[in-house]
Amino acid sequence: MHSTSRRASLSERCSELPCMPRPLSRLQVVPVLYPILFPDLHPVLLLVGRRRGRRSSGGGSGSRVRPRWSRAGSSVTYTPAEVRALTPVRENVEKQASLDLRDVFLCHAWDDRQGAAKELHDLLESRGVRVWFSEKDVGLGVPLLRAIDKGLANSRIGIVLVTPALLRRLPTEGIADKELSALLAGERLVPVVHQTTYEALREVSPLLASRSGLSTAEEPMADVAAKLAELVAL
Repeated sequence: MHSTSRRASLSERCSELPCMPRPLSRLQVVPVLYPILFPDLHPVLLLVGRRRGRRSSGGGSGSRVRPRWSRAGSSVTYTPAEVRALTPVRENVEKQASLDLRDVFLCHAWDDRQGAAKELHDLLESRGVRVWFSEKDVGLGVPLLRAIDKGLANSRIGIVLVTPALLRRLPTEGIADKELSALLAGERLVPVVHQTTYEALREVSPLLASRSGLSTAEEPMADVAAKLAELVAL
């Protein structure tokens, strides 16, 4: 027989326990069983185990929260970054609560009027949001720029649908560019990035890219519409 016996591994010691639940998480083993089964282990190991357990329980960048404007029973949740970005917009909505305004002005590229812009418009309207949308709010013979000017003045917030089409249009300084310039003047703008990235937007409009908003790369358009509807609800 050797003068020193081999020290049993952690898995061997745990397997000797007849009532050990399986599977057994690291969080259960470290703070609960280590002091009982392995009193000779260095206490630093116990501290590391507990800290890892807390870190894995959530609360990081992927956590979800409910903003103060969230209504009772709502299932809509936001990232902390989204709450920070949308809070100034919500404050402007609340300041205008007594005014008879459209809830949302939808700024979009002409090429998206029958595609992504109409999809977002329809999703918002299905949730009771009053949307100013050029496809339905500019009548025949009405000067387009004047109609847009009135739409901007009579809407609580503006949504800029950022798509590849919009990125192509902005450098031409067309109508979408004029709408964007007006919206950037105040804290009532929410970018919605769709089928592109903030990095691509930053190359075209650094000022707009500096405004955090929502992205369909993170969640479906229907979920984006749910957040916008809750944002403007009074």
